Amino acid sequence: MSITAAVMHLPKAGILVSPRSLAPVCENAGLRNSKKESDLNVAQARVRDLDAQLNAKEADLATALNENRTLENELCELKDQVLSLNLSLEDTKKHLHSEMLRRVDLENHMKTLQEEMTFQKRLHEDELKETKRVHESRIAEVESGRQREFESKLSDALQGLRKQHEEQIQGYKEEMERTFSAKVENAQITAARNSEFANAAREELMETQKRVDTLISQVNQYQSQNVALESRVKELQNLLDYDRDLHRRRMAEKEEEMAQAQKQAQAQLEEYEHLLDVKLALDLEINAYRKMLEGEEQRLKLSPSPSSHSTATQAASQGRRYLHGKKRKIKETKKREHSAALKTIQHVSATGNISIEEIDADGKFVRLKNHSDEDQSLHGWVLRRRIGSVADVNYKFPSRFTLQAGQEVTIWGAAAGVSPGPSDLVWRSQKSWGTGDNIGVTLITDDGEELAERKIMLVPREEESEQDDDYEEITGSEAEFASQTKRRRKKKCCLVS
Repeated sequence: MSITAAVMHLPKAGILVSPRSLAPVCENAGLRNSKKESDLNVAQARVRDLDAQLNAKEADLATALNENRTLENELCELKDQVLSLNLSLEDTKKHLHSEMLRRVDLENHMKTLQEEMTFQKRLHEDELKETKRVHESRIAEVESGRQREFESKLSDALQGLRKQHEEQIQGYKEEMERTFSAKVENAQITAARNSEFANAAREELMETQKRVDTLISQVNQYQSQNVALESRVKELQNLLDYDRDLHRRRMAEKEEEMAQAQKQAQAQLEEYEHLLDVKLALDLEINAYRKMLEGEEQRLKLSPSPSSHSTATQAASQGRRYLHGKKRKIKETKKREHSAALKTIQHVSATGNISIEEIDADGKFVRLKNHSDEDQSLHGWVLRRRIGSVADVNYKFPSRFTLQAGQEVTIWGAAAGVSPGPSDLVWRSQKSWGTGDNIGVTLITDDGEELAERKIMLVPREEESEQDDDYEEITGSEAEFASQTKRRRKKKCCLVS
C-alpha cells in the first residue's frame, strides 16, 4: 500500500491531508530517473563503442609494431650482409693487388734472367774470342803442317761448344718462356675471376643498397603511421576520459537529485506520520470525551443521542484502522535504495572447435564443449585463470583425457565436493576458480596457442528509485497502544475533575 493510497484512506473529517502534495514530486522524480537512466545507457553504449575502437586501434598498433620490428631485423641482417660483402670485396681487392705484385715480380725476375742470359752470352763470346786468339797464337807457333789439322779440330770443338751453349741457352729461354706464360695465364685467370667476383659483389652491393633504401623508406612510412596511430589513440583516450568524466558528473548530479527527492519524500513522510500521530491523539481524546459523556448520561439516566453514538463508532473504527494501517520504513529497503547493483558483462571468443561455455559466478566450475564431429584429445592443454591483479593459475588436463564429439566437460574446484567422472574433472590443488569483479579463463593448447577465452566483468549500475515500495503495512503493538490510551485517559480525567 503506497503513501498516496494511505493518505486517500484517511477520513475526510478531522484532518485535511491531500495526496496531491506528494504525487508531483514522485512523478517528477520518476521522469528524471527515467531520463537519467536513458542518458546512462547511451553513455555506456558510447563507452563500449569507444572501448571496441580502442581495442581495434591497439591491435593495429601491435601489428604495425611487429611489422616494424620485423623490418628492423631484416635491415640489421641486410646491414650484416653488406658488411660481410664489403669485407669479401676488400679481401678480393687485396688478393688482386697481391697477384698484380707477383706478376710485376715475375716480370722483373724475367727481365733479370734475360739480362743475366745476355751477360752470360757476352761473357762466353769474350771467352770464345780469347780462346780463339790464344789458339790462333798457338796455331801460329805450331808447324804449318799441323796448322790445318789443328784449325779443323779447333773449329769442330768451337762449333760443338757453340752448339752446346746455344742449346743450353735455347733450353733456358724456352723454360723461362713457359714459366712466364704459365704464370701470366694464371695471373690473368685470377684477375678475371677476381674482377667477376668484384662485379658480382658490386652489383649485389648496389641491389642491397637499393633494398636498404626501400626498407628505410618503408620504416619511415611505418613510423609515420605509428605516430599517427599513437596520436589517434591519444585522442581516443582523451575522448574516453572526457566521456567518463562527463558520465561521472552526470551520475553524481543524478545521485544528488535522487538524494534530494528522497529527502523530500522522507520529510513529507515524517510530516504525514506526525499528522497521523496528531490524528490518533485527537481520536483518543474524542473517544475519552465520548465515554465521559456516556458515563454522565448513564449517571443522569439520559438517552444517548444518535449523533454521539455514530461519532463514537466512527472514532473507534478509525482508531482500529490506524492501528492496523500504520506504516514504517524497512531498513533493508532503505539500504537497497542507496546501494548500487552490479551488471555482468561477458566477453567470449573461440578460434577452434572447443569453446568455454560457462564460468560459475561463485567460482565452483568452468564448463567446456566440443562443437565438432570428432573427438579432441586435451593432452598437454591448459586452462589459465586470471582474477584482477592476482597471479595467474593454470589447470593442466590429464594426459589421457579426450573430449568426445558434441560433449561437455566440467572442471570443478576441490571445495565443490563432486566426484570425477567422464564429464566431470576435479581441480584438487584449488578449492575454487575464485570470484571477483574481473575474471578471465583462457584455453591454451600444448603448442601455446590460445583457442578460446571467456571474461566476466561486473560494472556498477544504479537501480530505479521505487519510493512507493519502500514501506510495508505492519500491525502496531496493541499493548503499547493500550498503555498510551490509558495514560491519556487518566490525563483527561484529571483535567476534567
